[in-house]
Amino acid sequence: MLIFFGMSLVTDPISQIRLVPDVSQQTIQNIVDRKHLDDPVIVQYGFWLKDVFTNQFGTTMLGDKPIWPDLSRAMWQTAQLVLVAEFIAVAIAIVLGVLAAKKQYSFFDYATTTISFFGFSVPIFWFALILQWLTVSLFLATGFRLAYTFGLSSPDPANWFIDRLQHMILPVTALAYVSIAQYSRYMRSSMLDVLHSDYVRTAKAKGLSDRTVTMKHALRNALIPLVTVVALNVGALLGGVVITETIFAWPGMGKLFITALARAELYTLMAWMLVAGVIIIVFNLLADILYAALDPRIRYE
Repeated sequence: MLIFFGMSLVTDPISQIRLVPDVSQQTIQNIVDRKHLDDPVIVQYGFWLKDVFTNQFGTTMLGDKPIWPDLSRAMWQTAQLVLVAEFIAVAIAIVLGVLAAKKQYSFFDYATTTISFFGFSVPIFWFALILQWLTVSLFLATGFRLAYTFGLSSPDPANWFIDRLQHMILPVTALAYVSIAQYSRYMRSSMLDVLHSDYVRTAKAKGLSDRTVTMKHALRNALIPLVTVVALNVGALLGGVVITETIFAWPGMGKLFITALARAELYTLMAWMLVAGVIIIVFNLLADILYAALDPRIRYE
């Protein structure tokens, strides 16, 4: 409801279409009739809601093209990037955070802190462009192609899997690095709190090995704040995907958003925002479920 009314009331849905020279007045009137734009906004909302649940988000304003096929394809392409990037980011952040907490104030701790600060400070679009520049420079200097700088796949790849992997390396690296910087700091802070707790000191006093104390007693509880951060970061990550996919010409949700925005396809934008909102809610629900899996006390409460 907020998405529809927020976007419908702040602008004329066909204001940009009126400016296109090749669009006739009859075409504009057909759009008005098809989208019920002459009806009250609450009636328009009813028709849009019906399309969401029964007609796969309806059709675009110009061209009457179904929205769902392009949106579902873009979701799958973006999921490849986001899931791989998040998996790598969480795995590396856990290792870095635990080791930094265990070796507090050591050279390793200061080194990971410095790397994290770079991750917080560097804009993702600049980091993505630097990755492209380094990759092209490596290819021109050595003739070795580590990765491709744009696109989803080559026209005629010899090996589909290797080709897709080479296209994913740079955008995944750009997304993962920013997340690693954030997650590792939360993991370090959480791990430090747990390592100084009473039950960890008791476990050490019982004669358990340092590895057992860390992996079976401390790590599990230290993961709870990280689960929260990862779940809440999904919204920010979708925003980062818009920039990253545009730079690397990756045909995912980010590219779809920019294209729809440039064409003033209001109904495509509303479908995009609705799907993004559902994804964020689902990840927050998964975070609540993981709380109970990580800490039995939450289940008992």
